[in-house]
Amino acid sequence: MASQEDSLLGKIALHYKLVTQDALTAATQRQGAMQPSPPLGDLLLELKVISGEQLKWLQQAQQQYLAKQGGGAAPAPSAPRPAAAAPAPAPAAAPAPAQRPQGHVVNLPTAPVPAAIPSARKSVVTLKDVLTKAVEARASDVHIHSGAPMQMRIGGVLKELKLGQFSPQEVENIIREGLTPAEQKILEEEQDYDAALVLPGLGRFRASFYKQQRGYDAVFRPIPLNPPTLGELGLPGTLAKLADFHQGLVLFTGPAGSGKSSTLAAIVNMLNESRQDHIITVEDPIEYVYSKKQCIVNQRQAGKHTKSFANALRAALREDPDIIVIGELRDLETISLAITAAETGHLVLGTLHTNNAIRTINRVLDVFPPKQQSQIRAMVSESLRAVVSQRLIPTADGARRVPALEVLYVKPSVSNLIREEKTFQIRSIMQTGRGDGMTLLDDSIADLVKTGQVTKEVARRFAEDPKRFA
Repeated sequence: MASQEDSLLGKIALHYKLVTQDALTAATQRQGAMQPSPPLGDLLLELKVISGEQLKWLQQAQQQYLAKQGGGAAPAPSAPRPAAAAPAPAPAAAPAPAQRPQGHVVNLPTAPVPAAIPSARKSVVTLKDVLTKAVEARASDVHIHSGAPMQMRIGGVLKELKLGQFSPQEVENIIREGLTPAEQKILEEEQDYDAALVLPGLGRFRASFYKQQRGYDAVFRPIPLNPPTLGELGLPGTLAKLADFHQGLVLFTGPAGSGKSSTLAAIVNMLNESRQDHIITVEDPIEYVYSKKQCIVNQRQAGKHTKSFANALRAALREDPDIIVIGELRDLETISLAITAAETGHLVLGTLHTNNAIRTINRVLDVFPPKQQSQIRAMVSESLRAVVSQRLIPTADGARRVPALEVLYVKPSVSNLIREEKTFQIRSIMQTGRGDGMTLLDDSIADLVKTGQVTKEVARRFAEDPKRFA
């Protein structure tokens, strides 16, 4: 339990807005878990919630009140604040509560305090305030930057949050609300940290924290609590065909922020609802959370539940999986293990940062050394089942973004071209394969232009062949 001295110091800091309630609660909880418990002021300083100058000011105000309560002479304050400016009297200080009730006002005794609060301007904006605004505005991302206005990406465009500009210290205080003490230590040591943040009643957020020249920044991406459906994403129902595969490799590709992770999640959710299989996912961090439906779903985070993607994939082959989901095919070892898993009778779903189906195949092949090219081409031609490449394109009214897809299903003719090093000819098969569910990205964009959802000007920005939309 906190001492009366610590409780009083916390109340003074909270009243004069040197700390937020969330920061004070986190500090007192950490204090209670430590043996021996350090003074609250020292802990607030260690957590960088307050500065050394602010701690001295708080200790002076605390001593003045305690001296008055005990009948002793209070230290002579520098320019004492008039008593009329202080809040109404309250009983002797009690331990700081773990959570402040809604509408409760913390009252401080009428004791003299120093007139000037060092660096008294503190942000009253919390991380939850910022992320709530992002969810309400249906933003795809929210940016918190030191020494710059906060921004939200809506309809693919960054727009300023009307919250003013925050100092590096204020931004750091806001960011720390989303990190545990252990995660804060990792961020300080590594200067980069990716995490998944859960705010009850609001949702999940994929978070990326990093340091730049002005201080710490963070980018948050809202993730719905439940995996999406194809219809909710505006995707064609024909993609449900991807859930019919029982073995092989299916890749979801596109630039960052193109929605490929959401499309992958929709397919995984379909599998979870329609089969009785064992699904293992390897992600960094875990984004969508899958509850048990028909399948058993085990989700592992690289760096937290397993050392790396490669380690998790090697272990997965011994864990009797039917379906393996890989958050990102990052390197040679991960790609090689994914192909091996697909060849040995598993369904493997993964994502890649590539722009279209043919480049995806070439990227998978090119990651292997020249002496393995013949072998890997044969393996990919046999194991690859489909490639879905997508973009999110702003609509004509600028209110939202709609998906444009390139879809390749691997038929025997496509497998032959992969083996014969003629992947450039796959495009002609896709042009004539609409009956099999295949489509080129530019054809998908053209359909959006015809229906009036996308303007020609925007279409030119995203098309493989801009001249087609002149």
